[in-house]
Amino acid sequence: MREEYLLAALRMGAGADPVPEGVSAAARAVFGLRVPGGVPARPVDLPVPPGTRSSAEAGAAQIGAAQTEAVEAGTAQTGTAQTGAAQTGAAQAGVRRFSADGVVIDVETAVIGGRMEVAGQVSPVPGPDARIEVRTPHIAKVRIPSGSGHFAVAGLPPGWLSVVCHRPGHPPVFTRWIHVHL
Repeated sequence: MREEYLLAALRMGAGADPVPEGVSAAARAVFGLRVPGGVPARPVDLPVPPGTRSSAEAGAAQIGAAQTEAVEAGTAQTGTAQTGAAQTGAAQAGVRRFSADGVVIDVETAVIGGRMEVAGQVSPVPGPDARIEVRTPHIAKVRIPSGSGHFAVAGLPPGWLSVVCHRPGHPPVFTRWIHVHL
């Protein structure tokens, strides 16, 4: 879909009234964040590492964080489905795993000195010509993964974040947008 079609659809939907410039600008900005032809990676539950907390303790500590993240992502649920995911360690603070198309992307985030740091690993190792793109709504930084698939980016503004793995000969694999708080 091209930007002209999007704007035309907005004009048609508005009827006789013109689309406010702020709405058009927001639509163009969101349209620019998509990954054409990309494969969305789904979140994967991470087990609670041995020796840190029991599953029950980790779940109790993470229920609020998981529910906050679900509300921000627009996927809030009632009942035990969301709570159960938190209790299995799915929402470990700062560490998230995504998987699609045979690729696993681990993402760890931290805010230090008011700036966001992102470190992660892609497995299996994506190959010599692969690149990892760490995106925010305002800036994208590209890294070449190490021989073991690791990547890191520092100095990003806290807020929304997505990671895209670009592999030659394959569609890009991208994570959902993650909100990282101060």
